[in-house]
Amino acid sequence: MDKLRVGVVGVGYLGKFHAQKYQHMPDVEMVGIVDTDQNQGKKVAKDTHTTYYPDHRSLYGKVDAISIAAPTSAHYTIAKAFLNQNVDVLIEKPITNVLDDADELIRIAKSKGLLIQVGHLERFNPAVVALNGKIDQPRFIESHRLSIFQGRCTDVSVVLDLMIHDIDLILNLVQSEIKAVNAAGISVISGNVDIANARLEFINGAVANVTASRISAKNERKLRLFQKDAYISIDFANHQITFVHPDESQTDGIIPGMGIENFTFDKSDALDDELKSFVSAVKERRAPLVTGQMGRDALKTALTIMSQIQETSKHLEL
Repeated sequence: MDKLRVGVVGVGYLGKFHAQKYQHMPDVEMVGIVDTDQNQGKKVAKDTHTTYYPDHRSLYGKVDAISIAAPTSAHYTIAKAFLNQNVDVLIEKPITNVLDDADELIRIAKSKGLLIQVGHLERFNPAVVALNGKIDQPRFIESHRLSIFQGRCTDVSVVLDLMIHDIDLILNLVQSEIKAVNAAGISVISGNVDIANARLEFINGAVANVTASRISAKNERKLRLFQKDAYISIDFANHQITFVHPDESQTDGIIPGMGIENFTFDKSDALDDELKSFVSAVKERRAPLVTGQMGRDALKTALTIMSQIQETSKHLEL
């Protein structure tokens, strides 16, 4: 295949970065961008030396692959339209906001031999990549994803905005079906839930405690996990991992008999890595790192958490 013809639908805060990354890939031809905001669309098109279109249908027949970074409520309609045009799609997380819609997108893609990649960006964080081969049946996981209020993505709850990153990671690490979910959350600033906590219990006995907030006084993205032979702490923001593991040579120190290793990774461009991975998957016709099914599984868990929060809120109001 020659240069892959790519377009971007939705060039707001995140989508504009998609366009910029594609523009600099030697094996990609940036065909055009789409946005309902004409001023924003024309500005990004000018900055990335491509063409602005007010309607995504203008890209039919012109692209081989598409990035969809439009609002979540539009993911299903736009992705379905491009799949029906035999175009591979990268959909920003969450894949959709309705489980049946996600199922239909996966069905269409499978029937046509097309690819769906979901934009769970943390999978490309160097600290996460470094965990490959080091995770062995974690028994307890605790994650905190806290953000200072930024005033964007408030069209969905913090569960679909932030927590879903950790949900995807946890599902990938545990590799087991969920047995039970208990959750609580509250709306503070926006019209949707801004702070949420969930306890996930898995069939294999693992437990995860997940917290997300978009009205925190600080930014924090950390995950800690415990397995039979180690305690592992991951700091996503600072690209750091701490391993605590049995080491008989350690007779003193903070924890006698345990070795402590700290690793810091060079800061990388996770979005660039993600988009390059998508381009490679399309060209090589192989499954992407984060498939549509994985995005669907994360969505299912997130929607279950949101349902639990709604039920809890009803009881509190009685």
